[in-house]
Amino acid sequence: MSSRARLILSALIAFGFYFTWTYWANSLVTENLAVIFRAALVQGMLSGSITILFTFVLERAVNRFGKHSISLVFLAPILYSVYAKKKQNIAISNTFNHVLNKSAAVVHSTRIPGTIFAPLIPIAMQGSLALGVNLINQTPNLWLTIVPSIVFSAIYGYGYTFTLLNKREMTNSAR
Repeated sequence: MSSRARLILSALIAFGFYFTWTYWANSLVTENLAVIFRAALVQGMLSGSITILFTFVLERAVNRFGKHSISLVFLAPILYSVYAKKKQNIAISNTFNHVLNKSAAVVHSTRIPGTIFAPLIPIAMQGSLALGVNLINQTPNLWLTIVPSIVFSAIYGYGYTFTLLNKREMTNSAR
């Protein structure tokens, strides 16, 4: 299946699922069918559209951050500076400095792949858009409407990211 066909199929599935979910979630709090249908239509269209945009941004983020690693060594000076300013905590400061020096040696070699952070950009974008659009629409059961879309978007984002990375590794190993 081509990437365009996968994208369209994903958008249609997102529309159908979130239309149905939102219809059900809002029927729990109101009997006004016009409000329920409008909320379901808005969330379904939003989810379908965001799936397309989400995947586009995710692919760009993976291409940008997927080749990099992030070290946590930079945390040590930040944490130490908090305690170093307090003169009365000299014993704590010395102990903390010793622990940081020991842990910095261990953490220096530990790196987190940038791909862990790549999906956070489209997830934050999707969550903000879903919240904003549903606030404007005055969706009756706001949190039950949008939280599942954010959770499933995160699952989709990480799954798609690792699929892209596996595809990239297979392509590179075939060369």
